[in-house]
Formats: sequence, structure tokens, C-alpha cells
Amino acid sequence: MTASEAGSAPGIGAGSSDTPPPPAESAESALARTLQRIARGDLLVVAMSFVFAFLIGSVLIVIANQEVRGTLSYFFSRPTDALSAIWQSVTQAYGAMFRGAIFDIPGYTRAAESVREAGGSGTYVLLPALSAGLRPLTETLTVATPLIIASAGMAVSFRAGLFNIGGTGQLIAGAMAAGYVGFTFELPIVVHLLACLIAGVLAGGVWGGIAGFLKARFGANEVISTIMLNWIATYLLFFALKTAAFTGVNQSQPTSPSVGDNAVLPLLLGSGFRLHAGLFLAAGAAVLLWWLMSRSTIGFHFRAVGSNPRAAQVAGISPARTSFLVLAVAGALVGLAGAVHVLGTEQRLTEGVAGSLGFDAITVALLGRSGPIGIVLAGLLFAGLSTGGRFMESNQGVPLDLVQVIQVLVVLFIAAPPLVRTLIGLRRIDHPGAAARVRGARRARTGAEKVAVASGAAATAAAAADAAGGTTSDEPGLGTVEASDAPGAASTATSGGPPDPHATDDTDPSSPDGPTPAADSPEDRTDAQEEER
Repeated sequence: MTASEAGSAPGIGAGSSDTPPPPAESAESALARTLQRIARGDLLVVAMSFVFAFLIGSVLIVIANQEVRGTLSYFFSRPTDALSAIWQSVTQAYGAMFRGAIFDIPGYTRAAESVREAGGSGTYVLLPALSAGLRPLTETLTVATPLIIASAGMAVSFRAGLFNIGGTGQLIAGAMAAGYVGFTFELPIVVHLLACLIAGVLAGGVWGGIAGFLKARFGANEVISTIMLNWIATYLLFFALKTAAFTGVNQSQPTSPSVGDNAVLPLLLGSGFRLHAGLFLAAGAAVLLWWLMSRSTIGFHFRAVGSNPRAAQVAGISPARTSFLVLAVAGALVGLAGAVHVLGTEQRLTEGVAGSLGFDAITVALLGRSGPIGIVLAGLLFAGLSTGGRFMESNQGVPLDLVQVIQVLVVLFIAAPPLVRTLIGLRRIDHPGAAARVRGARRARTGAEKVAVASGAAATAAAAADAAGGTTSDEPGLGTVEASDAPGAASTATSGGPPDPHATDDTDPSSPDGPTPAADSPEDRTDAQEEER
């Protein structure tokens, strides 16, 4: 066959034009890859985290229910009573949580029936009914508003590699500044509100900047400094509420006067609801977080220092200056959350004005992966669990502490995706090819053990031959031992005869290391060189 004919063979040679196209992707492989992407994604982890958290919460609800415990005493005689009580306790508890957090179906029905009985129809029935049904959702949004803003501030520090624990102190500082401006000064309606918000932002930024200055100038750990600043702000608020500057004429109670009407955030749905315009500030904080960390130069500096401070310093970015700016910006956002909380919801300063917002913001920021969308969803989740839990406690008698347990379990499962995948049988997703590697290691270990056993058998046979003095064994199963294996043998014999008395012994018995082998002959070295060539 000529070269041209060989080159024209299909799939052979550089000039082939009949190369078959790559096989089309099968539906099974595409489906497998899609399922693998879903299994590796965060959505499945979040969904299953809720499932496991609510399952464990169901067990705790059942244990806490007195009626269920009573039916369990005669479970074996009438098991249906216990099962029915368990089902009702769990479904009614979670139904009450849904009613208190998102939509009140019985309230919607009652409002619609009352309007129909009064002769109303059409929109006259729909609007009051929706108002009653959506009231829990408005409460959830009200609680989530300052939480989302504070979580955005925490996310700035987390993405810059600084663990800011000072949310409570920064929130108190912003609330004190905004509240003081709100009930002390009389300004025009828009100017007064803006002045209060700016005062809260500046106070929070200064309070966070203190920890940033200590870290940048003296290398102080931001965790310790921010925790200490929390206590300083807390006791500073306690002291301020005992002074005339913050209590006014009413010094008998540790509360401040209400902020002026011009400083209150306007309500969005009228006086019947607490939802205020701070909701737009929460949405703006999420957008600001996205722009700051993804589109701005200073955000790039923050992320560079958080990823690798040494490399950022080599690139001309000052880690000390960046650390100060990070904590100042984070404190400013958290201070804005405190101002919104006072001007929109509380409308006065009290000793518990911060509540657990500062520490909840840390959890929400971590749960939302410090991203704007994740923070908004996590903030709504925590707010819904809070409002729904209070309604569940008042309506079903379920302790509010169980809701906090569910919150902690959700965070625990979401923070450990391998644990969730292991519980649902997808452990291999996090360790692809682990099973094949384990099987290969087992096969290699088994082969090594077989080689070791064979080597041991050969060594035993050699030792037996040495003990026999190089004689040939005629017993069955022992085989033939060559004379060359005997001590002192000088040549290899193929028969079992005695050794050649004229052979020379090149070993040195007097050597401390035992006999030494004879040097290779020139013929052996020549053969070895030929083999190497």
C-alpha cells in the first residue's frame, strides 16, 4: 500500500477529510450533569437545611406539648390518639408561624365575611380582607428593614477579612445620635429627617472607626476591640438615659422623649401599619453593598486586603489604611440601621433599643454569604421566624425559645453543606472519585501483601536450603536445591553433585560484615554495558 493510500484512510494521517464528528451529547449525560450541578449548588443545601431544621423543631414541639405526652402514656392501647395529637400539634404550630409571618388566612376570611354582612361587595370586600391578611407580612418587612441594613455593614467587613463583632455598639451609637437630633432640634420636615439619618451614619462610622484606628495604628485585634466597644456603648446609653439631656423633664423612667414629627420616617401603608420608608433604605443598602464591593475601586482594595494582605501591600495598597476604612464604612451602615430603627419603629430611645439586632446582623451576613441578594433573603427569613414565632407562642402556646432553636439549626445546616449532602445521601459530591481511589488503594495493598507473602516463602525456602548444606532434597514437595545456594559455593551446578574442589572462594570469612561477594568479571561488565545500550 502506497503512502497516499495510507494517508487517505479514514481517521489516519494529517490529510484525512473523513474524520467522524464527535459523538452527540446523550440525554442521559446531560441530565446527569444537570443533577450534579443541582446537587453541588446552594439551593438544594438551603432547602434541605430548612427541612432538617423544621423536622428537629417538630420533635421539640411534640416533646413540649402536654396533650401529646398524655396520649403517649397509653400509646400501645390506642396509638391513633397519639399519632393524631402529634400531627395536630406540629401542623397547628407551623400553621400559626405562617399566619404570623406571611399571611393570615383566618383573618382574611373574617374580614371578608364582616364586610359582606355589612352589604359590601367587590373591591369593598377585597381591600379590607387583603389588609387583614397581609398585616403579618408588613410586620415581617418592618422587622427585616434595620436587620438588612446592619447586615450589609457586617458584610463589608467580612468580605474585607475583618471579623466585626461591634454591630451592637455601632447600632447604639447611630440610634443615640439620630434620636438626640430628632427630639432636640426643630427643623423643616425633609431637612430634619436627613439630619437625623446623617447623624446616625456619622456616629456609627466614628464608633467603627475607633476599632479601625486601633487596628491600623497599634495592631489591636478587631474582635476584642469591637466587643469592648459594644459594652462601652451599652453602658453609655444607660448613663445617657439618666441625664436631663436625653430624658428631658421625665427623669423617672429611662426613656427619651419621642422624636419630632418631622424626623419620623413616613409610613407606607397608613397609620394602621408600622411599615415605613426605611424599607427603601434597606433596598438601597443592598444595592450600595453590591456597587461598593463589585464595582468601586475602594471595594477592590477591601477585597484585595481581605484575600491576601501581603500581596495587596506589594501592589501598593496599605492594609492599615484599608482596615480603618473598612470598619468606618461598616460602622456607618450599621449606624444607619440604628437611625432607621429609632426614627421608623421605636421613635424613642430606651435601654433595650438595640435588642439582638447587632448579633442577628452577624448571623444574617454569614448566612447570606455576605452578598446583597443572600442578605436580603436571610434577613427576611430571620424576620419571618421572629414575627411568626411570637404569634405561634401567643396562639398555640409553643415556647418562643423553640423558634430560636430552629434559627440556629438552619444556620448550622447551611454553614455545613457537606453535612447536609451526607444526610441526603450525596456525600460523594464533595469528594468526587474518592470511591475509585479507595478501591485502587485496596487493590494495591492486596497486591503488596501477596508479594510480601511470596517473598517470605522464597526466603523460607532459601533458609531451608542453607540449613541442608546445599544438598538436593528428594522428599516430595521440597523441590531441588542447587549447589550454588550453599555457603561457600564457587560455581553454579545444574546437578546435585559435590562442588568443584578447584574452584576459588572469593569471600572473606574474617570480615565483620560477613562474606563479601566476588567482584564482577570483565565479561559480566561487558554484558551489562551492552544491555544498557
